[in-house]
Amino acid sequence: MTEDTEQQPAHELLEALGTTINPDLLVQALTHRSFSHEHPGVPNYERLEFLGDAVLELISTETLFTIHPDMTEGQLAKMRAKAVSEEALSAIARTKLKVGPYILLGHGEAEQGGSEKSSILCDIVESLIGATFLEHGIDEARKVVHRLIDDTLAEVATEGPALDWKTSLTVKAHDMGLPDPVYLMEVSGPEYAQIFTAKATLVAEGKRGHDDGEEVIGVGQGTSKRKAQLAAAEMGWKTLDERQHQNQDQGQQ
Repeated sequence: MTEDTEQQPAHELLEALGTTINPDLLVQALTHRSFSHEHPGVPNYERLEFLGDAVLELISTETLFTIHPDMTEGQLAKMRAKAVSEEALSAIARTKLKVGPYILLGHGEAEQGGSEKSSILCDIVESLIGATFLEHGIDEARKVVHRLIDDTLAEVATEGPALDWKTSLTVKAHDMGLPDPVYLMEVSGPEYAQIFTAKATLVAEGKRGHDDGEEVIGVGQGTSKRKAQLAAAEMGWKTLDERQHQNQDQGQQ
């Protein structure tokens, strides 16, 4: 964001947020620490992000608690985690706020594509919520949060096992009388761009380490161990679900 473009993005952002934020606070909410490092004395968004994270968690918890009276604490926790995850919030930053071009970044971070990094975009959403709360209080922050995440909260309520593929796969395996899934990991690529590959396997009792006792039911890749395992768990769950339905169909014949 440059001096001659500041007014326009401020207008667009505030319209997308559905609120007002004073210019100095808005600039702070959009300032990454790499910019502050290059411009000593310029405050960055980290304190606002810290505040916004707490406000977002409170309002999302409040909303889920109200609209899903029959769900358990565990179910609500999984839904909240998915709704306020880096993946979900960065998608909001890209699609609803379109905030990427207006983030103030240091030269190095900008050259590395910082304005498209999910971690930074997620932080920006939280910092804008924090700025709203700081200026207007909880009622206005509640309106902004609902404007941003109600669609996501509705979506995660329909996802079922997708809320937590690893737990869902373990439950599915237990229901079918199978052992706990075991994840085998491989890493490839240079250190700065590693690709993780996970294999979700079922290991027969006493057969761990023996090829004939391991069945691969899902394979997934990702930029982190967690993402790779979630992708493998999703494929594994679908493999077992299909097998379960086939067994049920055969039992009815």
